[in-house]
Amino acid sequence: MKSPRDFGRRPGYRFAPMSSGQDGWTTASIEAIPAIEATKDPTPGFVLVYSRLHRQLPSAVPFASEVTSFGREPDNLLCIPEAAVSRYHGRVESRPDGCWIVDNGSTNGILVNGKRIAAHLLEPHDVVRIGDTLVRFADRGIYGYGAYRVDGSIVESARPIRHGLPECPLVGGFQVDQLLERVAKVARTQLSVIVTGESGTGKELVAKTVHLASGRGGAFQAINCAALPANLIESELFGYRKGAFTGASSDKPGLVKAAHRGTLFLDEIGDMPSEAQAKLLRVLQERQVLPVGATVPEPVDVRVVCATHRNLEELVSSGSFRGDLFARLREFTAHLPPLRERREDLHPLVRHFLTKSGRADATVSLPYMVGLAHYGWPYNVRELESAVKLSVALSEGRPELDLVHLPEPVRQCLQGHGEKRGPSAPSLPPQAAAPARGGGGTPSEAELRELLSRHRGNIAAVGRELGKERMQIHRWLKRYDIDVSDYRA
Repeated sequence: MKSPRDFGRRPGYRFAPMSSGQDGWTTASIEAIPAIEATKDPTPGFVLVYSRLHRQLPSAVPFASEVTSFGREPDNLLCIPEAAVSRYHGRVESRPDGCWIVDNGSTNGILVNGKRIAAHLLEPHDVVRIGDTLVRFADRGIYGYGAYRVDGSIVESARPIRHGLPECPLVGGFQVDQLLERVAKVARTQLSVIVTGESGTGKELVAKTVHLASGRGGAFQAINCAALPANLIESELFGYRKGAFTGASSDKPGLVKAAHRGTLFLDEIGDMPSEAQAKLLRVLQERQVLPVGATVPEPVDVRVVCATHRNLEELVSSGSFRGDLFARLREFTAHLPPLRERREDLHPLVRHFLTKSGRADATVSLPYMVGLAHYGWPYNVRELESAVKLSVALSEGRPELDLVHLPEPVRQCLQGHGEKRGPSAPSLPPQAAAPARGGGGTPSEAELRELLSRHRGNIAAVGRELGKERMQIHRWLKRYDIDVSDYRA
């Protein structure tokens, strides 16, 4: 049988903080993490979302061995030195059907998506709370997250991606860097770009990044195709000649012409009327624009970047979007993940928005971050910015933002937080199930030793599993002459 101190350890790779008062997760620690290309890294693990001890904790914990143990003691693979975490709190088992997180009978339990579990098969982007530490489960590519810290800083010497974009309005860590690396490769080309993603993810910021990195000296012009009536989009985009229609008292160049030698950003391109689609195709193919009411096209040099939250391929199949235009626009595609899939960026984004609001001095409480981490953010970063602005207003200059300063929908998501998961939840995996009991409810010596090993000598946890008081466990220890300290080493 393995000694408790060996359970879940892998030589040479342990996440234990240094002594109190020091930044335990040092630059040298991060640099020791293997540099693996994200698309080729199959390793799952935890990404740190928030902890008051974030300076002492790693940003990424790979599940590189069969068992990854975590708890307060330094001989766990992940050591979380906080009072709310038990000495040997729990473990993650890498099994054929996925990664199971198992509670070792800890005092405060393990919460997955706000519900207390005994064992749970982790799914991508699950939010796990261990004591007062919040992490997100990533099912692959975990090593890339190691250099990105919760406070928004980056350990440059360990940074897996160097996109070389000095000016970038996007705030985020590893996933944003992956996107920017791809953008940097095409920014100086003439390729048209489609930016996809849900509403509020920051698609226009990506378009501005493309423009800033393109080296084009012209202006950045933007239009929301869904915000204008169909009869106005053509005149706004392509301009018009005097007398082309009632009210056209003078020539107007239009946004395409205004973006000459620059970038034209077309937001919600899927809502563009078919007539305007035909004219846009001409701009892309012939580098010419024909204003409304004109008979002679005018030359134009413009880079087109567009964005949509809709599936353009489906629109092409239904006949509402031109296939030839889609082919021209989709020369390069950049996808922005929703905020719920990159919750590790929540704290850096909050710091960014606090600075924008003139409250860079403010801090946030743990309940505040728990609320942010468990909310679904249907409107993504735009909604988060609004939440921070409201918090600043409601806090009335207080030094710390708290849960009461968040919008009602965010606070409501914590109703029932910490309750046990219902009976429909996954049960314990076979290996994690309790062993058979001896006759009369008394465990054999071997069974008791197995329980002590699994619970790291936690008498209370063994008692809970057996349905016995601590005193009874101590009687059995005396009967079998078992020294519980052997299992706490």
